Amino acid sequence: MNNFTMEDFRERVLMCCQNACSCFRDPEDDPAPAAQKRHIEVITNDFVKPTRQLPAIPAEKPGYVYVALYDYTARTEDDLSFNAGDKLEPITTGDDWWFARGITGISANKEGYIPANYVALLESLDAEPWYFPETKRSDAEKMLTSQGNNNGAFLIRNCESQAGELSLSVLDSGKVKHYKIRKLDNGGYFVSRTRNFATLRELVEHYSRYEDGLCVPLAEPCKKTVAPETHGLSYNTVDHWEIPRSSIKFLRKLGAGQFGEVFEGLWNDTTSVAVKTLKAGTMDPKDFLREAQMMKKLRHPKLIQLYAVCTLEEPIYIVTELMSHGSLLEHLQKDRGASLHMSDQIELGSQVAAGMAYLELQNYIHRDLAARNVLVGDNNVCKVADFGLARVFQMDNDEDSGENVYEAKEGTKFPVKWTALEAIHENKFTIKSDVWSFGILLYEIVTFGQMPYPTMTNFQVVQQLPKGYRMPCPPSCPKFLYEIMCECWKENPADRPTFETLQWKLEDGYDVDVSSYDDASRY
Repeated sequence: MNNFTMEDFRERVLMCCQNACSCFRDPEDDPAPAAQKRHIEVITNDFVKPTRQLPAIPAEKPGYVYVALYDYTARTEDDLSFNAGDKLEPITTGDDWWFARGITGISANKEGYIPANYVALLESLDAEPWYFPETKRSDAEKMLTSQGNNNGAFLIRNCESQAGELSLSVLDSGKVKHYKIRKLDNGGYFVSRTRNFATLRELVEHYSRYEDGLCVPLAEPCKKTVAPETHGLSYNTVDHWEIPRSSIKFLRKLGAGQFGEVFEGLWNDTTSVAVKTLKAGTMDPKDFLREAQMMKKLRHPKLIQLYAVCTLEEPIYIVTELMSHGSLLEHLQKDRGASLHMSDQIELGSQVAAGMAYLELQNYIHRDLAARNVLVGDNNVCKVADFGLARVFQMDNDEDSGENVYEAKEGTKFPVKWTALEAIHENKFTIKSDVWSFGILLYEIVTFGQMPYPTMTNFQVVQQLPKGYRMPCPPSCPKFLYEIMCECWKENPADRPTFETLQWKLEDGYDVDVSSYDDASRY
């Protein structure tokens, strides 16, 4: 339990408020462009690098009322079930799980642990059903058009083209229109400069009654059908993540890899999970535990989350979140272009780049990045998986190298067609060798899971790469995407882009007219 004084709490809330206010400041040197319809600006493109934001700091004292944003079903006898809209009062709070008392709904007069990311302070902006702050433009379009929303459904999100501003996304006859919401110096909001509102709620209420220049009047907020992942299985597993193997029930086998098998399972008869088992004798259990320890520390929406481990006897289990559509490789090979278009493929690549950019920031290398080690969930959500070969960067003894490297042990096997030139010939792995592998992964994505270097053997690849050979541009691949691949395959690792750069380049790729490559133009 955190023991904060009221003064500490006030200072932290003040800090949050100051940060929030700065986020909405209207740049003085950015005059509003001409109106597209009755002087309301329609956004044509807001794909640029967003600012990195820290999560809001929750109230640290009891007495504050929160509202549930999603349904939650108790996973243990210590948890508290609730429905979206129920009001709750936190009794003690932590980073990820709070102990709370229900005020209304099915949780009324009951106490138990709740996931902190399922609730928001009552009457706050986060509690508004139409507020989706960290939603990207592409995700907004998907949610509004694919979740049973009716005409006029809408949401408000952070604008990607200008940090600190907001965007209004509205469903109109099957298409999504985007409008900028700007903030006045006095704190008010406007879509059209001819009409200002003191709060976002007033703005929403007005445009719900009157079209007033929008494509349609605002109707119901976009449906929030997918709850976020909880951090850990429960409050009890956050710090103590060794769980009894009797709590795991195996349902079906999902696949097998170098180090073991993967199953769909059920934890505590309540929660769907994926369970990876370690083959006896194929890997040192200490290496397996090192994998688990690293995964536990890594937390990002585009990385598979580790829930728990069972290590007290063999076979060792590692328990992670479950992704419903399996590996990206299988997903691509099954689809073959039936539902995935070039714009979707570019987005898949940008999601992987986002997860790898986080690993890059944490000084981790993956060392086996490939479509087979990326998992896919609903709505084509991708997450990087399989950190069995990942290692924390170690400083090279050669001070002149100026580079953090992982040097493979003699005899270590690695997938040649995904492995960087310097890793093949010098056994040195860095985040830049992961960048090379990412270029191969992009090739897999654009060819719907085709084997890289399809006409060459591993030996031929090893012989030809030092001579400058690189795979040619695949059919129907946009020029800008192939140029990104070639940047990833530069001979000098220092000349390859960072994953952060790759992420923004791929997101900027949405600007490219892909209608000549498929029938699904993004605009």
